[in-house]
Amino acid sequence: MQQAQIDRLRSAVIPAQQLFVGGRSTQASGNARLDVVSPIDGRVLTTIADGDATDIDLAVSRARQAFEQGTWSRAAPAQRKKVLLKFAELIEQHALEIAVLGVRDNGTEIGMAYKAEPLSAAGTIRYYAEAVDKVYGEIAPTSGDVLGLVHREPLGVVGVIVPWNFPLMIGAWKIGPALAAGNSVVVKPPELASLTLLRLAELASEAGLPDGVLNVVTGRGASAGEALALHMDVDALAFTGSGAVGRRLLECSARSNLKRVHLELGGKSPNIVFADVPDIKQAAKVSANGIFRNSGQVCVAGSRLLVQSAIYERFMDELLQVTAKLRVGDPLELTSDIGAISSHAQLRKNLDAVARAEEQGATRLAGGEQIRIESGGNFMVPAILADVTPAMDLWREEVFGPVLAVTRFERQEEAVGLANATPYGLASAVWTGSLSRAHRMVRAVRAGVVHVNTYGGADITVPLGGFRQSGFGRDKSLHALDAYTDLKTAWIAL
Repeated sequence: MQQAQIDRLRSAVIPAQQLFVGGRSTQASGNARLDVVSPIDGRVLTTIADGDATDIDLAVSRARQAFEQGTWSRAAPAQRKKVLLKFAELIEQHALEIAVLGVRDNGTEIGMAYKAEPLSAAGTIRYYAEAVDKVYGEIAPTSGDVLGLVHREPLGVVGVIVPWNFPLMIGAWKIGPALAAGNSVVVKPPELASLTLLRLAELASEAGLPDGVLNVVTGRGASAGEALALHMDVDALAFTGSGAVGRRLLECSARSNLKRVHLELGGKSPNIVFADVPDIKQAAKVSANGIFRNSGQVCVAGSRLLVQSAIYERFMDELLQVTAKLRVGDPLELTSDIGAISSHAQLRKNLDAVARAEEQGATRLAGGEQIRIESGGNFMVPAILADVTPAMDLWREEVFGPVLAVTRFERQEEAVGLANATPYGLASAVWTGSLSRAHRMVRAVRAGVVHVNTYGGADITVPLGGFRQSGFGRDKSLHALDAYTDLKTAWIAL
């Protein structure tokens, strides 16, 4: 990846986008359009169709038709594997084009976007392609005159709703296992970042995925998203996003056909540094990246930092030095460490969170102001606020921006109490040189992921999901296939 290649792609004209239904680009039922505004400079890149319930109904109908025809749902696992491997290959071939398209859409720094979006998506699709012909049913331990078999079958039509921070990566976590299991899929992309998922559907069709098996309907959550959640012919819904929307989707399931709903929601993840941390400099560097990468717009971001008092001053000095060196700039420049905030509304929310924390008694140590205003884009200096207590909003509420809440602790028991003083439980981290303490903390911290002496980096082989109000869905790993298959028992008298 070279800057000259990026510069050639960044100025490409993006035509007005349509829906992708039944294997082809399709006009929406109405004439409504949504502007795609780049967070880099505030300019309109293109428009997307503002799909509604009529468009969702058409997409679900095409998906159901494809499922019942059985070209995909009843295809031999080896055949599905072949198509999905070709799909992954095409994503990789177009990786830079897709990455630049996504950065223009949502502002993620290109170095991160290239790996986390197209390359990660390709790896995910390939992982489930390789798994599909290696997952077996079961033979039950019955008496000799009975044969008990447990079959895995695809659910049917799966709805997928993904967020704007990593639409391709998170989309692939759901689309990959759903397709591998033999389902048809209808995706409702985020209004703020739809372009890469539309391109993904085109590549899937080029790879040989039958028409109607993967459909993409753009539009607003209140219209297209809710219509998908309420649809009586959708068998399951997979969602990553906010708790408020997650609750709404559960209500929609209850009001419609009791479709399965898999939710991966927000987080307020604790990053706990003990005095016996093996390498303070490394811990500070990784901790900064753990909250400030992608401008803090990461569901598992380590947004609460807990540092043991004995090393508090040393650690904070290192952290402030690392943070000061991070370059906030044009996300399509390889020299930028941090890109743009996804929207002006999100930027405003971030700035307000910093101001409110100071009003409640927190001490701002760094950042927290808007910069590059003349560019027309949404840029912010990463903020570090110390002396944050569990009584403050910044300790409890997810900001989803580059805003770090810091406090100190004395004892392990105090750290556990502070870490768990949140309604969330998505991710966490523990830094220690003690193996026994690491194991004790893994058990004590209420989170779906506990990193030890690192933050982030867990690959497709392990599940991702949370406890409590971080939801109950699990993306990644072979466990994800459970969300997209039904178990059927065959009880055969011999």
